[in-house]
Formats: sequence, C-alpha cells, structure tokens
Amino acid sequence: MSKLSHQPRTIAAIATATGQGGVGIIRISGAKVPDIAIRLLGQLPPPRYAHYAQFKDAQGQLIDEGLALYFCKPHSFTGEHVLELQTHGSPIVLNLLLKHLLTMDVSIALPGEFSERAFLNGKIDLVKAEAIADLISASSEQAAHSAARSLQGVFSQQISQLVEQLIQLRVYIEATLNFPEEEIDLLSDHYLNSRFEPIEKTLMQIKLNATQGVLLRDGMQVVIAGEPNVGKSSLLNQLSGQDTAIVTDIPGTTRDILREHIHLDGLPLHIIDTAGLRATKDFVEQEGIRRAQAAISKADRILLVVDSKENDFKQYPSLFFEANPDLNKLTLIRNKIDLYQETPSLEKHETGYWVASISAKTGAGIELLRTHLKTCLGFSNTIENIFIARKRHLIALEKASIHFEQASIHWKNRISVELMAEELRLCQCALSEITGEFVADDLLGEIFRQFCIGK
Repeated sequence: MSKLSHQPRTIAAIATATGQGGVGIIRISGAKVPDIAIRLLGQLPPPRYAHYAQFKDAQGQLIDEGLALYFCKPHSFTGEHVLELQTHGSPIVLNLLLKHLLTMDVSIALPGEFSERAFLNGKIDLVKAEAIADLISASSEQAAHSAARSLQGVFSQQISQLVEQLIQLRVYIEATLNFPEEEIDLLSDHYLNSRFEPIEKTLMQIKLNATQGVLLRDGMQVVIAGEPNVGKSSLLNQLSGQDTAIVTDIPGTTRDILREHIHLDGLPLHIIDTAGLRATKDFVEQEGIRRAQAAISKADRILLVVDSKENDFKQYPSLFFEANPDLNKLTLIRNKIDLYQETPSLEKHETGYWVASISAKTGAGIELLRTHLKTCLGFSNTIENIFIARKRHLIALEKASIHFEQASIHWKNRISVELMAEELRLCQCALSEITGEFVADDLLGEIFRQFCIGK
C-alpha cells in the first residue's frame, strides 16, 4: 500500500496542458468534494450531468463561467467523489480558480496522484495506470495504439490468464501434496505434461510481445561514429530526412554530439552523431571525442562509418576501441560507394559483425540500412495486438521464466515435488508484480512520480 492511501486529504490540480487553450479543466478528488461543490456552486450537481455554473472567488467576484461535472463515489476515475470544472483555457483563470479551491481545505495533487488513487481503490491495475502515462507521452501512432491496447486491458488480460493457468496447476500439485494417501506420482503424471507445455509457450509469447512494447515505448540508441570526413553527418541527415547536421569538407566540423529522434515504422530511434575520432590537441575537440566514446560504450547499435574502400574495422584507430564497444552491436558502414560505382549491399563479415555498403550523399542503400536496423534491434511491425510495455515488465517476465524453468527441471528430472511447487509459486508472484497485485511501496512511488500533475 502506498502512503497516499493513508492520507484522506482532498486533492486538486489543473488537468489540461500548460498554456492557453479553448478549454481548461481542474479536477478535484476526495471525501470533501460534495461540500466543496456546494460552497463553490451553491448546490451539489446531479452525478454525471454537465451543469452550467459561475465560478466566483471568496469575495464573490466572478472568475469565469463554465461547466461542472460531479462523479459520485465509487463511480469515478479515482473511486472517490470527483468534481471537474471546465473553464476557458486561460492559465490566469485556471490559477485563480485553483487558488480559491486551496482556501477550502484542498491540497495540490502530487504527480500521478489521481491515477495512484484509482489503482489503490481498485479502479485500474498497475499496467493500465502506466498505460495512461504512456498514451499521453506516445511519440508515434503505433505507440499510441499500443498504449491504448494496454489501457483497454490487453496486456493485463494476458497476464491474468497466465496466472490462472498457474493457479490451476498449483492447486492440483498442492492438493496431491496435502493428500498423500491418494498415492499419485506427480513427477510421472501425464496431467502435468499437458499443463507445463502450454504455460511455457504462453509465457514465451508474452515476453516477445512485451519486448516489442518496450521498443515502441523507449526506442533504441544508435550511435554514428567514425573518423572526420567519412560522412557521419550526411548519414544522420539521410536517416532523419532533414539537414540536422552541418556538412562540410572541413575535418572536425562536428565537435559535440548531435541527437535526432526519428521513427522507423513506429520504432523510435535516438540517433547520435558524434565528433570525428582522431588525435588532436584542440581541447574542445578532445571533449567532443570523450563524449563520443561515452556514447559508443552505451549504444544499442553502433554505426561505424568508413570510406567504402575499407572493409574491415580492425585497422581502425585506437580511439574507437578505447570506448570499449560491444562488437556484437557493430555495423560497419562502407560509405561513398557512389565514388566507386558500387551497388548497395548488406552482408555479414566472417568475424560476425555486419557490413553495409551505402552512399550517404545519394541515399543509395539507406532503405536497406533502415531495414537492417529494425532487424538488429529485434523489432517487427507485423506482430498483431502489440501492447505498450516497460522494462520493469520484462524484468518481471524474466524472473517468472526463470522460476518456471526451474519448476520444469524439477519435474522432468524427477527431483522434488515440493521444490517444483515453490518455484511455481515464485513464478506466479513475479507475474503478479506486473499488474500490481504484489508490489512494494517504493516501486509505486517511482512509477507515479513519472506522471504529469493532474493525472
């Protein structure tokens, strides 16, 4: 339980975005809402009906006029009494009205407090609560659709169905353990075979879908590295579709990292163009190279750009290797094939990394590279009903997989029924962390602090 659940205070916040707009909304939630409505509006409006009202301050001076909507407990988003005031979308008007509400023993809501109260009052589970924030912050149509699926309960339903399968399996095992006189040899029971395999397949599919959901939400960091004047900035411009980076024939033009956010069929990519890697006495350029090395070491994918006459990165300057790159994440970009009349291509080097032959100047091979990036990052836009997911979900699913695998080992190797039952229990607990059935206070605080105020 979160600490907020022990605070009976009534809260209020501006629920619309910062800035001017046609309509502004203030949301109030808590036990004192009916009393506040009577003091502010002169009456308690009938639930779920838009009520025209004048909003006046403590001196009776008109602040604005608009609509008031009252939602009676428990039939509201938070599960508490809720009052929403719709005014003209002036920041001045909204702040005057909110200031007046604070004189009525109302407190400013914390970030995400409305959604947290909805979770604590059983109106939504934790996955749906997170989906609200993800829908608000969605950076592509596909991410928005996926967040909407999570909000509709697609992810939660899959987890709930999987937990139900585990419960049925555990009930059978626990019943047999508690009634040994039945003399059922669980470790050789064919019933278990019919249960273990479907659960394993379902768990693997949910992990796959969740991985796609995390990619849609968080995206991937792709770093473009290389010596000066090999075409790094031109490649950034080709991938982003605009002249983000300055391109000249002067070595060292890019002295700091440049960041660009793009989408590949819904997959967010955070592309970083780095300073050219070369020995230099220029202090500013040295700092740019240090930042480039830091970005290389943290990249999800490294695009190492060389002249197309090169085909092996092993000859590359030590400045690249000093960044401790993960060579499993390396794609060698043989740029400027237009100078040698080469055809764009993509192939795997005998030592394991990929080699893409392109022209950042003409755009030849760029679509090939885009497809390659999606493949390397494990993204597929063909998976149906992708839901939005977070890294904590993947961690919980991985824990569940480990415990289920251990349970399978105990069963298949005829080791211990008791240990198998315990591993299945731990698997169920890990899955329940996703929906919030079992969750620590500090995790709740971390999740809801990321929400905007008013949500």
